[in-house]
Amino acid sequence: MKVHQTGIQNLLIIEPKVFSDERGYFFEAFNKKLFHEHELHYDFVQDNQSKSAYGVIRGLHFQTSPFAQTKLVRVLEGAIIDVAIDIRTNSETFGKHYKILLSAENHKQFLIPKGFAHGFSVITANAVVMYKCDEFYNKEAERGFRFDDPYWKIDWEIDQQDAIISEKDLIHPAFSVNQQYF
Repeated sequence: MKVHQTGIQNLLIIEPKVFSDERGYFFEAFNKKLFHEHELHYDFVQDNQSKSAYGVIRGLHFQTSPFAQTKLVRVLEGAIIDVAIDIRTNSETFGKHYKILLSAENHKQFLIPKGFAHGFSVITANAVVMYKCDEFYNKEAERGFRFDDPYWKIDWEIDQQDAIISEKDLIHPAFSVNQQYF
């Protein structure tokens, strides 16, 4: 397993060791011992999975403390543009975002710690996304930001007229650098 830094503290790309041959491939998607060897100590308690069609944008979501979640995101089918935004008020990278292509082919995983908003867009016909969480879902702690917030100018890499956004995600507020989130 390789761990890659993103330039934003604690926001990491995990690259599992993939064994391929004529039969296909095999890899350990999660191994607690290997995570501990890399000083990654998380107690994941919930796995979530979604299937979405091309153009779907989910996010930008987070949960407030004490229900904030660390997520380990990977793609089982298709490809997505995954985005994490640092909303830790005391962080040197507060308000910055990082974007990565995750796909069933590249097997990369995105480790998004507590204190980040998260979202993704589907750039293939379909995508199946799975992620581990270290805290349970809590409806009262759920929050979000507009996917099209001009503060970030995120390129979701889909045609705007093809964007499919839930009503819930359309009513999220804009990000404010003057508000404390974490």
